[in-house]
Amino acid sequence: MGDRWYSEAVVYCLDIDTFADSDGDGVGDIQGLIGRLDYLARLGVTCLWLHPIHPSPNRDDGYDATDFYNVDPRFGTLGDFAELLHQARNRGIRVIIDLVVNHTSDEHPWFQSARSSPDSPYRDWYVWSAEEPPDRRQGMVFPGEQRETWSYDRTARAWYYHRFYRFQPDLNMANPAVRAEVKKIMSFWLQLGVSGFRMDAVPFIIELTEPGNANSPKDLDLLTEFRQHVQWRRGDAILLAEANVEPDQLPVYFGDGGGSANRLHMLFDFMLNGRLMLALARQDPEPVIEALRDTPALPVGAQWATFLRNHDEIDLSRLTAEQRNQVYAQFGPDEDMRIYDRGIRRRLAPMLGNDRRRIEMAYALQFSLRGTPVLRYGEEIGMGEDLSLPGRQAIRTPMQWSFKENAGFSTAPPDKLVRPVIDKGEYGYQTVNVTAQRRDPRSLLAWFERMIRTLREAPEIGSGSTTHIDVPMPPGVLAHRADGPTGTMVFLHNLGTEDVEVDLSLLQPEADQPIDVLSDRGYGDVGKLERLQLAGYGYRWIRLRRGC
Repeated sequence: MGDRWYSEAVVYCLDIDTFADSDGDGVGDIQGLIGRLDYLARLGVTCLWLHPIHPSPNRDDGYDATDFYNVDPRFGTLGDFAELLHQARNRGIRVIIDLVVNHTSDEHPWFQSARSSPDSPYRDWYVWSAEEPPDRRQGMVFPGEQRETWSYDRTARAWYYHRFYRFQPDLNMANPAVRAEVKKIMSFWLQLGVSGFRMDAVPFIIELTEPGNANSPKDLDLLTEFRQHVQWRRGDAILLAEANVEPDQLPVYFGDGGGSANRLHMLFDFMLNGRLMLALARQDPEPVIEALRDTPALPVGAQWATFLRNHDEIDLSRLTAEQRNQVYAQFGPDEDMRIYDRGIRRRLAPMLGNDRRRIEMAYALQFSLRGTPVLRYGEEIGMGEDLSLPGRQAIRTPMQWSFKENAGFSTAPPDKLVRPVIDKGEYGYQTVNVTAQRRDPRSLLAWFERMIRTLREAPEIGSGSTTHIDVPMPPGVLAHRADGPTGTMVFLHNLGTEDVEVDLSLLQPEADQPIDVLSDRGYGDVGKLERLQLAGYGYRWIRLRRGC
């Protein structure tokens, strides 16, 4: 793997509390995760992204922290976490953690002090207004669950700002002391051995909130400060950020106007994700082609992170209302499958009707596109969702390891589990689990292992350039290529159901003994690329030539 390790990584994201329980208390823990590292190494994971690990009242799945310098005691101790970092590194796996510093829990000692007195040293660590702000009911992140962004605190006798839930007061990033504290938090975890941070809600972190101003200024230079601090403390550490903003705003999150990548290393590609969902719904690659064509040019060293499913809803807010309804009709036809008037709260396998061909094609497409792929835990075995659970919890059910009770996740009584396992229907653990798929060389898990191995033999996918191959194609077919110093790969993905034939003979002059390296079935020799067969929901990764 090159110096910019993140450009050729395979990222796997999980919640510790739903992954593996080692002590039988019903909650996943660090020791349980350590016991599953060999599974992740075999899968091909090179970077583990952990969702919030800090102590928390857990009113928002740990995103309401009460101590940024410790580990939730349900998960274990700092010593356990240090051992996790050591054991992961022994297997070639880096670890990044969520950095949730746009707000704290209202139970955090900082906020408790801040609300107690106007003279508290922490008073200005939060955003206050003496009068009721006129924009009190604007800017909600969770429509339907959130009524306001300013709440009155009787003890403080003032209004405090919270972009998210009212129990998550926003930190005041205009305060130099708060900025210094965030850098200290970063330093602490970097010193312990993490390889970087996934920064939650970055547009809100850099927002310098002004009461009554719905368009408060954003301090992008704060990202430059964080980048410099992280790089000085650990040269190979990264900042992977969530910033679901307009496409023309994205470049300034990577770097300033000078063209250097001096801010964030990576951004999740929400625009591509929405376009992928639209393309899958329509069985038409045109939305993906548009996304590839309209992608802003990135400075050297900057990288996209691609995903199909993450820990939140599938956010369709960047699509038009008509496009969003097309995706809803295919993948979220029932109201309880939708959330926040903008997204879908389902996993991919049930969205695609548990059609193995279509699931493979969708993930083969994601992993072949420019950027670094991110995989949600359980997707590699085709887990389903539990729509009886509230909100985003539908896709945060325990990992399904085996046929044992509780899916092998925990030995606790079922009613003591942090969240119920899926135990009914075609996605129940009796049918979908790691043990069953480990025994089957044709399983989805075995396919993921093979696909990821192939990806890691083609570094040009992550670190090279990706372009659409603009030649006439049968309906439903996307053809694109990845070029880099290591060579050229060509990819064909059929989003439609009909078998087709593709002519890529114009690439023959560049070819050097081209060969299929991954495909949904055996297609025979690629020949001169002029009559490439492709099944419905089929895919072919073709090594066109190898470089140095």
